[in-house]
Amino acid sequence: MVQVCLNGSRSAADGVGVPMSPRELARCAAEAVAAGATSVHVHPRTPCGRESLSPRVVAPAIEAIRARVPVPVGVTTGAWAEPDPAARLDRVRSWPVLPDFASVNWHEPGASEVAAELLARGVGVEAGLWSGTGGAGRFAASPLGPRVLRVLAEVTDPDPATAEGSARALLAELGEAHGRPVLLHGEEGGTWPVFRLAVRLGLATRIGLEDTLLLPDGRRAGSNARLVAEAVTERARVRRGGG
Repeated sequence: MVQVCLNGSRSAADGVGVPMSPRELARCAAEAVAAGATSVHVHPRTPCGRESLSPRVVAPAIEAIRARVPVPVGVTTGAWAEPDPAARLDRVRSWPVLPDFASVNWHEPGASEVAAELLARGVGVEAGLWSGTGGAGRFAASPLGPRVLRVLAEVTDPDPATAEGSARALLAELGEAHGRPVLLHGEEGGTWPVFRLAVRLGLATRIGLEDTLLLPDGRRAGSNARLVAEAVTERARVRRGGG
């Protein structure tokens, strides 16, 4: 699986066409899926560009993307979009349109409650386990672990020289991960080294403007579709033994 992460915390200030509105998200999702993405992850935004878990923001984004692509669509539940754990849980409970899956960062306060609510509503949970946090340990002890859709192993080391080592350390920390599938990805300078490691290990991975603005050769990507196309090419090259 190659998941496309369309926007994250990026904005026009990053100098690329980061999709923000439901219409832009849907267009970019369709282009990325045409390029080879098999799953879509988005951070819904208000009209002024702020990340939000409000049902009035989440529902239009999901509906617009689903109208354009046949693949699973997921959203974030990150604490930056709603810092108060109780309010975050209320937001999730109020969603009239449900995503196929949602990422829940296990190191954040209230993660277990949000994950339990999502599971109760039939939404798949990506257990976000960031390197450099206590998320992996908390997940290992969680009774919800065997029920999540997959583990989202997020390598926060942006250094291309050390990101692969950080990824291997995170995977070792995860251990059996309750037997759940693992999606491994990096960010910024660590994106492509971790991507290649995921391919070599046979793990799912992701790519998109949320994680990096650059192609493997250091040129600006310009779009999510371009990143996905390069990822498909890079995956084939690594599988042939080229990286």
